[in-house]
Amino acid sequence: MTLWLIIIAAAVILDQATKFIASSLLGLNECVVAIPYLFNFHHIKNTGAAWGMFSDNRWVFLAISLVAIIALPIFLYKYRKAPFLFGFSLSLIIGGAVGNMIDRLFAEGGGVTDFIEFAFMDFPIFNVADIFVCIGAVLLFIYLAFLDKVIFPPEKSKEKSTSAAGEETQAEEEKDD
Repeated sequence: MTLWLIIIAAAVILDQATKFIASSLLGLNECVVAIPYLFNFHHIKNTGAAWGMFSDNRWVFLAISLVAIIALPIFLYKYRKAPFLFGFSLSLIIGGAVGNMIDRLFAEGGGVTDFIEFAFMDFPIFNVADIFVCIGAVLLFIYLAFLDKVIFPPEKSKEKSTSAAGEETQAEEEKDD
């Protein structure tokens, strides 16, 4: 559990530090080309989701983040003996959610500081917390879809445990007769 707390804390610190640096070096809506036609630093405040969707619904995002920040650590603790990939992916998601929640709660106007922009395509401007959430979600999907034998045990294991439980119940009923 200590490792997961360290990863969560590191994700939050890295996210907040990069947002502070971006806000300090770039004025709001200022854009600096880092790699022409590929990558820019573009400082914006996003009060919505990707592409600014659902702006002015700050409380919805706060509620969703709060649910995630409460529920995911519970899963992390419950399955603390699960393989590394499961704990690592949840820790990244939690760290990213906390990083963006801090902005929504304490930043002026409740907007999240976004500053990383792909210049070669129409993609939302994002931040380090968003990167952590996305990487964590992809890793969690990979774990659950292809590797998991703990959280969603294979059907054969379920059948064995169900038949074993049924045999115990039948043995107890015969003993009572």
